[in-house]
Amino acid sequence: MTATPVIEGWFTTGDEPRLLASRCTTCSNVVFPPVSSDAGAAAFYCRNPACDGTEHDAVELSRRGRVWSYTDAQYQPPAPYVAPTDPFQPFALAAVELPEGIVVLGQVADGFGVADLVVGAEVDLVVETLNVDETGERTIYRWRPVA
Repeated sequence: MTATPVIEGWFTTGDEPRLLASRCTTCSNVVFPPVSSDAGAAAFYCRNPACDGTEHDAVELSRRGRVWSYTDAQYQPPAPYVAPTDPFQPFALAAVELPEGIVVLGQVADGFGVADLVVGAEVDLVVETLNVDETGERTIYRWRPVA
């Protein structure tokens, strides 16, 4: 079976996965998720309201950050979400501040919940299986608390 990211171009895989972002070439503002390469550079506009930049570079973000906030999903999200278990199992979400100065939201790694999270605690980026279908394994990035 083939392992494929749920959203292509948002993260790398392997032993040291990284989130992929876009950096404005004019002011260096970093945004995640990245600007789609399908949209082309002309479709980019800088999210910094003080900048007129229209070009970006692809950048890899840090693998480690600090919990900025967290919560849990007690109810199954609506479609197109595909629950990996039946019945639905609640999961934790963490907003993580990265050294690049941005906050990225993502699920918390399997086996961890809100009881394992504290604002300011370090977390690492990991890639885990979200679900498996007839075409293979779908992977997603998640945040794992650092022991």
